[in-house]
Amino acid sequence: MGDQKLLSQRFVDTTNKPGKYFDKNGLFLRVKEGGSKKWVFRYSLNGKRPEMGLGNAKVIKLSKAREKALQALIQVNDGLDPISLNRTKSFIPTFEEAALKVYELNRPSWSNQKHSAQFISSLKSYAFPVIGEMKVNTVETSHILSILTPIWLTKSETALRVRQRLSTVLKYCKAQNWRSDDPADREIIEVLPKQGRRSNHMKSMDYREVGAFIKEMKNSPAGMTTKLALEFLILNASRSGEVRFAKWNEIKEKIWTIPAERMKAKITHRTPLTERCLEILKEAERISQGSNYIFCGYKKDKPLSENTFNKLIKELGYDVHTHGFRTSFKTWTQEKTNYPREVAEKQLAHSLNDKAEAAYARSELMEKRNLLLESWGLFVGVSHNKIIPLKGNSVG
Repeated sequence: MGDQKLLSQRFVDTTNKPGKYFDKNGLFLRVKEGGSKKWVFRYSLNGKRPEMGLGNAKVIKLSKAREKALQALIQVNDGLDPISLNRTKSFIPTFEEAALKVYELNRPSWSNQKHSAQFISSLKSYAFPVIGEMKVNTVETSHILSILTPIWLTKSETALRVRQRLSTVLKYCKAQNWRSDDPADREIIEVLPKQGRRSNHMKSMDYREVGAFIKEMKNSPAGMTTKLALEFLILNASRSGEVRFAKWNEIKEKIWTIPAERMKAKITHRTPLTERCLEILKEAERISQGSNYIFCGYKKDKPLSENTFNKLIKELGYDVHTHGFRTSFKTWTQEKTNYPREVAEKQLAHSLNDKAEAAYARSELMEKRNLLLESWGLFVGVSHNKIIPLKGNSVG
């Protein structure tokens, strides 16, 4: 086998004679009339001999052209078409575009519709705000950590699912040659804090997170009745059984009267209804199918089941108990308002141990409680009414 005469950089720079000048590995220099020079890679694949341009020879040096030709030849030897690969690489989608593509590709094969909806809703909630507009080939481990770290311990199950879904999207991008690795693979767990079970007493949610929770809950694929009932519970700081067994005959003139047998203290409890709660009741009436229960279960003559709220909260990735929203409400009144203690206690239907305080609070304090609840709704982002606090009762 004779020695192949290779091109030199000097020849590439000086020749102006039109023609094809071959180098090695399928690389040749094409010189046209007028002096334009272009690097070309010729290869054989599937019985064809296509040619792929590698760039302007007046800009790209011979050594660089040889590197490109060798890379393309390796792809050909692996049965890949470098022209097709090059076209694919020229389009790099954003993470949001890639995620939506993965969602649409997989949705027909997902038999669980709730899982299907949660796949994209969780990425919209946690990933898109951080990397949604980034090209997928620019996403790094640090970005994945910035998504997972804030929820890794507080919403452990959600964080694990989000990591898995991030990895699914990035693996797809790797298969499309948009990137070479998956920065969300399981190895990232090793650099995150160890997840452990939270102690039983940590079942309430920080009041500053309640607004975000309600928004996330509303966007979840859960049943509309369940979502309306849980929001109603949060806004009234009520107990689960008080809401689940609520009946239409308990509502009159913007007041909800809960009978004594359903109250912990076995005393009838009346609570004012805010504008948002009245809206919830209208929505519930529309879908209640004539049930006596405001928030009926699967059967119109049955209330929601006992574990309905906790199940939804857990599915959203929160390790809190339904009852904990009463604590969230109470803590908010203590830290962000100047309403007297007995106003919040009256709304929570707590018995006052101090006899003097109990005597002072014989009134139902309806007006103050209504303002307090409207302020609570405004704080968690569901009320759009302008609250005018009573004198001396500021809200933050």
